[in-house]
Amino acid sequence: MDRLELHPDRALPAEPGVRAIARRLYRRTADLPLVCMHGHVDAAVLAADAPFGDPAQLLVVPDHYVTRMLMSQGIPAARIGIPSADPDAPVETDPRAIWRLFCENWHLYRGTPSRYWLEHELVEVFGVDEKPAATSADRLYDRIATALAQREYRPLALLDRFGIELLATTDPATSDLAAHEKLAAAGYRGRIIPTFRPDAVVRPDRPGWRADVELLGRLADVDTSGYVGYLEALRRRRRAFVDAGALATDHGHDTADTQPLSDDEAESIYRAGRDGRATPAQGRAFAAHLLFESARMSCADGLVMQLHPGVLRDHSDAIAAAHGPDRGFDIPVAAEFTRALRPLLQAFGHDPGLRLILFTVDETVYSRELAPLAGAYPSVRLGAPWWFLDSPDGMRRFRDAATETAGFANTSGFVDDTRAFASIPARHDLARRIDAGYLARVVAEHRLDEEEAAETAVDLAYHLPRTAYRRR
Repeated sequence: MDRLELHPDRALPAEPGVRAIARRLYRRTADLPLVCMHGHVDAAVLAADAPFGDPAQLLVVPDHYVTRMLMSQGIPAARIGIPSADPDAPVETDPRAIWRLFCENWHLYRGTPSRYWLEHELVEVFGVDEKPAATSADRLYDRIATALAQREYRPLALLDRFGIELLATTDPATSDLAAHEKLAAAGYRGRIIPTFRPDAVVRPDRPGWRADVELLGRLADVDTSGYVGYLEALRRRRRAFVDAGALATDHGHDTADTQPLSDDEAESIYRAGRDGRATPAQGRAFAAHLLFESARMSCADGLVMQLHPGVLRDHSDAIAAAHGPDRGFDIPVAAEFTRALRPLLQAFGHDPGLRLILFTVDETVYSRELAPLAGAYPSVRLGAPWWFLDSPDGMRRFRDAATETAGFANTSGFVDDTRAFASIPARHDLARRIDAGYLARVVAEHRLDEEEAAETAVDLAYHLPRTAYRRR
């Protein structure tokens, strides 16, 4: 049997003296509660608290990090079990076949953060002690499936087992928040909270925009036939999210543009969207204006703004048409923040009611733009490296690029940004190890004493996310 074991020093520095310091720092954070302020776990899954279906549906199919690697090697999405938009199209539905395919291709994940997360999940969560392979696939499937049938592997039980103190889901502005109401009634108010994401209602040129806006109006009990009513509907839905415990909003725009429009310009574009005449240029202008208006709303209601531009979503039209969005074909593009954010920060950057957390998948802007912005404006914090950058070396580069200008206190702490529920503790564990390694090097270079480094490690793992996401 090819054994699967986790080395106690995984992801820590290789140099023995620095590693010894890193071990001590990591021990100070290893068992701290998890504060999960940004993620994509479905609140309905938590509210239902039903057993997870099978190993493939838990660990393979919903994780686009896993599926995109298989697709990159020419394996069709349908063979991986990714649902098709065409109900008549053949898609693999046998979870054991999907799991075998994954295990047969285990070697593809060498050197990737997915390999780290998956090993952690298999060993720490499911007690697996054998590496995935064609010869072990069925044994691993049976072991994990047996575990999933037990009550202690249901979602809310795992919430406790993982030590998750706070979990924020990401919910569209048109969510009725019924799942969160059910969770609150079950005693999870303040522990599982929603996050307000208005992306579907900010681009008047987007197909389906009018229908989403009308749903927004019905939920808010506001007439959204005009621009003024639309803004009021957004304010009311934000208040409903605040009442449900929300601490933040989330904005996944194409760019960080925040240029405001005049009321007449906004009304004109809004009318064009209602009539199906809005152009892409008008859609971009209106979305930028809505970021400016969202900052104004945050100053009033205290919700923290999260902004993460710079991704060309659904790069493959064929995959999007056949299988829908979020299938691993969102590809980073160059981002610009300094000029794009200036209108918003000129207006609200010193307002004590605003907190703006900036994320990127373009690491070239860390030292040039984001760290200087976070190191100057009291409203701005620099979000954690994520998506393609929450890897061991990506997180190290982030610390090297950002810390000298922004310091530690102007960052948000770690966010796991995952749909794969069972991977949450693995992602936090890796971040804590990388931070321990970075801080150990600073201690070894006599730039910080070890006790200060330990305090900083605890801040990064626990206190900073609590502080950064505190409603203003």
